Amino acid sequence: MDAKFLNVLILGFGFMFVFTAFQTMGNIEKTILDSISKEDPSFKGDAYVSLSIIYASFSLFNWFAPSFMAFTGPRVAMIVGAAAYAGFMVVFLFPTTWLLYFLSAVLGAGASITWTGQGNYLARCSDPQSISRNSGIFWALLQCSMFFGNIFVYFQFQDKTNIDADTRRIVISVLLGVAVLGIVFLCSLRQVSDNSADADNELRENQTGWDSAVFALKEAGKLFITKDMMLLSVTFLYTGLELSFFSGVYGSSIGFTSKISATPKEIVGLAGICIGAGEVLAGGIFGIFGKLTTRNGRDPIVIAGYVLHVITFFLIFINLPNSSPSGNTDDVSYIDPPKPWVALIAAFMLGFGDACFNTQIYSMLGGVFVRNSVGAFALFKFTQSVAAAISFFYSSHLGLHVQLAILLVFGTLGTVCFVVVEWSYKRRGGGGQIEDHKE
Repeated sequence: MDAKFLNVLILGFGFMFVFTAFQTMGNIEKTILDSISKEDPSFKGDAYVSLSIIYASFSLFNWFAPSFMAFTGPRVAMIVGAAAYAGFMVVFLFPTTWLLYFLSAVLGAGASITWTGQGNYLARCSDPQSISRNSGIFWALLQCSMFFGNIFVYFQFQDKTNIDADTRRIVISVLLGVAVLGIVFLCSLRQVSDNSADADNELRENQTGWDSAVFALKEAGKLFITKDMMLLSVTFLYTGLELSFFSGVYGSSIGFTSKISATPKEIVGLAGICIGAGEVLAGGIFGIFGKLTTRNGRDPIVIAGYVLHVITFFLIFINLPNSSPSGNTDDVSYIDPPKPWVALIAAFMLGFGDACFNTQIYSMLGGVFVRNSVGAFALFKFTQSVAAAISFFYSSHLGLHVQLAILLVFGTLGTVCFVVVEWSYKRRGGGGQIEDHKE
């Protein structure tokens, strides 16, 4: 095992623990805050507003992430950003409306440097032959977070229709401890040289400092308006919309559908586990068979993910009522009563399809845009988080069926745009992997 691959594993474990805390919290935030509001009428915090602020802040600060990394490098950026994730957990121990929204904004800023740092660090540890493998393995480790957190929540929420203060305190304290463990892993990462310098010394010619920071921001802006990045931005938008759907809306919709089970809150945890199972299985497959992706291209995997998501949206449409995202409801859809097993199958397919899109996006950005991987990953997360912020904003105002229709439209457009870019690279260099490509 070479040192760079070991760093990929450590990176995966670090993100697994940090996002065991955050993804679990995102999945149950609506349920937790509704329970707090019932006990304390003065608390007016709304989960969808909190998540919308997170992703709005995330999108804004992504433009400054390359400049921040010009000073710190990816390793320090990830550690600082992960600390923001841990800090966000604290507000649920001391629930205050203004503090919830303030720390949501801080978390968004931290997330921008965390994910930009992660993308750049993964690219530094990879080459065009190993990027697909490393992306798949990282994604599988990251999504293991969906297992551990949601299994824990499932047992803690058993037989509970309202999440009492003691249960909340136990869950949040454990998740906070897990986030700190993830930061410890990130601190153990080794420094890795910037492989973009091997291809182009232009970034190196600008010494660290304000000149380097401004240069990084300008380069990201130039990359954003290129044809290929504009097309890929449609795919990025779709991943943001479906991210917000499966991480915040879908679980809440299940939990609010009273006829799906005697204790629907339990199904929320199981759905999170199934989403994680789909993510991990897909990431593992694409990691193990990364060489096939290198040879045959990324487009078949993205198309497969799109087909899976279309089937999934249909299952959700016939199983959950239109009013389910907004609050507790006795309504039904076309299946009466709603079936838990259909909800769980749909959850698994949501996760598998999401991994199809994200692993191939990581592979493309880390392999094709190697000369400016910092800018490429920052733009990916910017566009994705803008879509997620918009989605969380309209989630509390639109019915489930309209949200599914939006996902279907953008899923179709995003898949077409990705395939167009991938086929373009195949024509230029064969196999879709062009190390010396420069926008």
